[in-house]
Amino acid sequence: MNRRTAIKFLGATIPTLFLGKFSAAHTYLGRVPFHPDWRSLENYQVPDWFRDAKFGIWAHWGPQCQPERGDWYARGMYQEGSDQYQYHLEKYGHPSVFGFKDVIHQWKAENWNPEELMNLYKNAGAQYFMALANHHDNLDLYRSSHHQWNSVNVGPKKDIVGGWERAAKKRGLKFGVSVHAAHAWTWYETAQRSDKAGKFAGIPYDGKLTKKDGVGKWWADYDPQELYAQDHEPSLDSKDDNTVHRQWHWDVTSGVSVPHKAYCENFKARTLELMDNYKPDMVYFDDTVLPLYPISNVGLEIAADFYNKSMQANKGKVDVVINGKILNEQQRKCLVWDIERGQSNTIEPQPWQTCTCIGSWHYDRRIYENNQYKSAKTVIHMLIDVVSKNGNLLLSVPLRGDGSIDDRAKEVVQGIGSWMAIHKEAIIGTRPWRIFGEGPAQEEAPTLHVQGFNEGKGKAFTGDDVRFTTKGNTVYAFIMGTTTGTQITIKSLGSSAPDSRKVKSVHILGYPNNIAYTQLDAALQVTLPDDFIQNNIATVLEIA
Repeated sequence: MNRRTAIKFLGATIPTLFLGKFSAAHTYLGRVPFHPDWRSLENYQVPDWFRDAKFGIWAHWGPQCQPERGDWYARGMYQEGSDQYQYHLEKYGHPSVFGFKDVIHQWKAENWNPEELMNLYKNAGAQYFMALANHHDNLDLYRSSHHQWNSVNVGPKKDIVGGWERAAKKRGLKFGVSVHAAHAWTWYETAQRSDKAGKFAGIPYDGKLTKKDGVGKWWADYDPQELYAQDHEPSLDSKDDNTVHRQWHWDVTSGVSVPHKAYCENFKARTLELMDNYKPDMVYFDDTVLPLYPISNVGLEIAADFYNKSMQANKGKVDVVINGKILNEQQRKCLVWDIERGQSNTIEPQPWQTCTCIGSWHYDRRIYENNQYKSAKTVIHMLIDVVSKNGNLLLSVPLRGDGSIDDRAKEVVQGIGSWMAIHKEAIIGTRPWRIFGEGPAQEEAPTLHVQGFNEGKGKAFTGDDVRFTTKGNTVYAFIMGTTTGTQITIKSLGSSAPDSRKVKSVHILGYPNNIAYTQLDAALQVTLPDDFIQNNIATVLEIA
C-alpha cells in the first residue's frame, strides 16, 4: 500500500504517512498509535498499576549532592554573595578556577549501595521507585552515546540509572526516571557572569570555557559547552536571579533565550535513548507541561514515542506514565499531573501525583544537623490526604554526596514502613470514596497556586479529622491522630448522609477483636475498646 494512502479505521480516516512503523498491520486492539499533538494524546489512559501504587520513593541524587549544600547548587555557586557562592569559595575556590564541572570530577559515589537502599524503600511500602536521570546541571547519570558528560565517563564512572533499575526491578517495584536537563540552557546562565567586586572582579566564571581551553586539564577530552550550553547571549534580565522563574515557561515574550534546534534535538536523542535502554515504567519531566514546550515539539514527540513503544510491547495497552507540571484540563488527560510540594483540595477526576521531599531536593547537611526533616507522621498524613483525593505521593529521601543515607533520614523511612506494615491495605489499591474527608483541617485548606508549593500552609491534622478511601464494598476511615475519650464520630457515615449504606461491621486494622458501633441518622459512632492503644499517626477503621 502506498504510504500516502489513507486507511479507514473505526470510522475515521488516518493518513498512513503519519503511522510510520505503526501502519494498519500494527494497530493494536482497535487503538490508533499516538501522534505528537494534544488531541491524539488525549486517548491516553492511566494504567491501573499507577492508580493502585499510591506511594513511590525518589532518589533525587546526583553531583549537586556532593557539596551537601542544598538544591540548585550548580546555579547558586555562580551567584556572587549567595550562601552557596560563599561556601564554594571556602570549600573549593573561585568559580573562575573551580567550576561545577570540577565538582562533578570530585563526585565519586563511593558509598552508594542501591541494593541495600532499595530494600529499605520496599520495606517502607513503596510500590515504585524514581531515579534522577539528569538535573538542570546537565550531567546524564546513565550511559549516553549522545552526551559525553555522563556518569559513566566522568565523576563516579558508574551507570547510576542502571544500578537503580536493576535493584528496583529485582524487587518487583515499578521503575521511573526523572529528567530535568532541558532547562540547562537558561539555568546555567549564572556561569557566564563574573564577580562585580573584590580581587576576582571582572574575571569570568568558567561558563564560557570551550574544549580548546582544556589543554593539560583533567577535562581535556570534554567540551565544557556540551555541559554548560552557554555559547549564547543570556536571557533578558538574566542578571536578576529571579528571572529564571519568570521565564521557566519558555514564553518568548518574557525575553527568554530560545535554544537552537540542535540543542532541542540533542535533548530528544538523549531522552529517547534513556527510555529505550532502561525501559522505565514512568518518566517525570521537571518542566511546565513538557520539555521545551512550546518553543519546540520535541516534548510531544518524546511522549508519543514513549506511549507507542509501550503499546507495541504490551499488545496495544499503554502501560507507562509521564508526569508533567502546570497542566491545563486537556493536558491532564494526556499526562499525569504532578504538583510539587503541594496538593489539590478536591478529588481530582484524573489520577495525579504530589512530589515532595523530607528535606532539600539535593542533600543539605544543615537540615540534617538541625534535625529539620519531615517526620514519618507528617509524610503519612500527606500520603493519606493525597490518596483520599485520587493522588499518589512521590517522596524524595535525600542521600549524601557519597550515596549513603544518614541515620535521621533512614529513621523517617523506617517509621513510614512501621505504619505501612499494618495499614497499607487501606492505601495500596484503593480508590477515592464519594468524599475525601471531614473535619476542621479541610475548612482551612490552603489555596493551590501554579505548580504547587501550598505544602504545610494549612491547619495541622488532629484526631477530629477523617480521610476516606475505598476498596470493593469496604470504606477505610483514617482518624488523623489520637482522639480524646473512646468515642469516634463520623458524620459522613450516618444513615441519613448522601448515598448512605448500612454499615455491617467495623474493624480496626491491626486489632484482632470486634468493635462496637452504632449507625445513627446523623453519624456513625464507634467505641474504641478499653485495651486498644490509638496509633499516634492514624488509626484506620475498616468499615464493611
